[in-house]
Amino acid sequence: MKILYPDYDNCIVNLACSVMKHFGVTPPNSTLPLADILLEKRYKNIVVMLLDGMGKNIIEANLDTNGFFRRNLRGTYSSVFPPTTVAATTAMDSGLFPVQTSWLGWTGYFPELDKNVVYFLNQDFDTDKPIEGERAAWKYLPYDDICSRIRAAGYDAHFLAPFAEPHPEDFGALCREVESLCAKDGEKYIYAYWDQPDNIMHRKGCFCERSKKVLREIEQTAEALSERLSDTLLIITADHGHVDSPKKVVTDYPDIMECLVRMPSIEPRCVNLFVKKGMEEKLKAAFAKNFPDSFLLMPKKEAMKRELFGRGTPHPRLDEMLGDYLAIAVGDISLYNKKSKNFVANHAGLTADEMTIPLIAVKK
Repeated sequence: MKILYPDYDNCIVNLACSVMKHFGVTPPNSTLPLADILLEKRYKNIVVMLLDGMGKNIIEANLDTNGFFRRNLRGTYSSVFPPTTVAATTAMDSGLFPVQTSWLGWTGYFPELDKNVVYFLNQDFDTDKPIEGERAAWKYLPYDDICSRIRAAGYDAHFLAPFAEPHPEDFGALCREVESLCAKDGEKYIYAYWDQPDNIMHRKGCFCERSKKVLREIEQTAEALSERLSDTLLIITADHGHVDSPKKVVTDYPDIMECLVRMPSIEPRCVNLFVKKGMEEKLKAAFAKNFPDSFLLMPKKEAMKRELFGRGTPHPRLDEMLGDYLAIAVGDISLYNKKSKNFVANHAGLTADEMTIPLIAVKK
C-alpha cells in the first residue's frame, strides 16, 4: 500500500479556515486555495456536506465517472493524521489541527482519569462503563466551533447531524433540513454531517454491493437536493477514506503485551503505546517479528518533530495523552484491543487511500 503523509497546506483544516475567512472570521490556520477560489463569489448560502468515509478511493471504485459526485469533483486534498472521524470532523468543526485540539481518534488516554475514553460516547473503552459527570472530552479538551464564531461575526450558522436536533432519521431528511434552511433570508453557513458510507463500509467492506448501493443512493439524493437550491455554493467532501482491513487483536501477542503499561488507545490503525521503562527494544523486536510490513513503529518525539498531527502550538494535554510509540498502519492490518470488534473495513492509517479525500462543489 502506498504511504502518504498529510499535506497540511491542502487539508480539511484549511477548508474550515477558508469558510471562516469568507464570513469575516480570522482563521487560526491557513486557508485552502481551491476553496478560496470557490468562495470568491458571495452566495446567500454556503453549505458544506461531509459524508463520513467517502474518500477518493471510495468514489472512484463505487460510482460512475459521469455521476453527480465525480462530474463535479474539483480536486482532491488531504485529511489530517490520523485520518479518522474524531480527528478530522473536529478539524472541520474548529479549523484546528489535531495537535492543537488533542481530539485524536475513537479513544484517547485521559491522564486525569487514568482511562482510555471514547471521545464521542464518554465511555471507558476498556470496561464499556460510562464516565461519570461532564463529558470528559469537552471538560478537558474544549474548543470553539466554527458555527459559533460565524454567528459572533454577525451571520447565521447551522450544524446538522443525525445526533443533533432535529435528528434527521435518514439522508433524505438531512437534505430536506438543508433545503429548508437555505430558503431562509440572509447569508448563512450550513455544515451538514452524515455517518454514511462509513457505517456500512465498516460492517460490510468498501466495495461490496451493499456499500455501493448506499453510496449511490446518497449521490442521487444529493443531486436532487442541488437541483432545488439557488444562490448556494454546495461543497461535498469527506473526513477520510477507507480500506478493507484484516483484524488482529493485541492480546493475542504476549510479547507485545508484556511491554505495555496500559492498553493501547487512539485507533486500531494508529495504535498509541505506553511502554514500560527498559522494554523499548523488546517492543521493537516484537513488532518486527509479528508485523514486519504492516506497521511503522514511530517514537513520539519523531511524530512531533515531523508535525504528524499538524502544525501550531501543541495542546497542553497532548504530551501526556500520547504514549512512547505509535504503531501506524502502512499495510492492511488493523490491531484491535478487543476480540468483540468485527469491522471489515477501517481507517486511520498512513496510506493514500485513507488520507486522500474529494472536494466536490456545485455552484447554484
